[in-house]
Amino acid sequence: MKQTMDKPKQSFRRHFKPIRRRMKPIRRHLKPIRRHLSPIRSGDRIDYKNMSLISRFISEQGKILSGRVNRLTSKQQRLMTNAIKRARILSLLPFLYNEN
Repeated sequence: MKQTMDKPKQSFRRHFKPIRRRMKPIRRHLKPIRRHLSPIRSGDRIDYKNMSLISRFISEQGKILSGRVNRLTSKQQRLMTNAIKRARILSLLPFLYNEN
């Protein structure tokens, strides 16, 4: 027995208007933002070979510290993370520091 379809199949997507959500009000800082000096000087280059610079941004357990703790910009933090990972791969830095 063949079944005949009177109407073509409708897609599962229905055309609805997008839901408009209320935007949260922008929060203004009540206190002025203090600008901290960057821990990386203009002469310092973020590189996997610069171990004296890299070691300042690693915790005692060997973890990469966050950009907020380091006071780095997002671009500097990205470069620092890549440099630390390269140094670990080339065994210039250990992946974990053993406490024993």
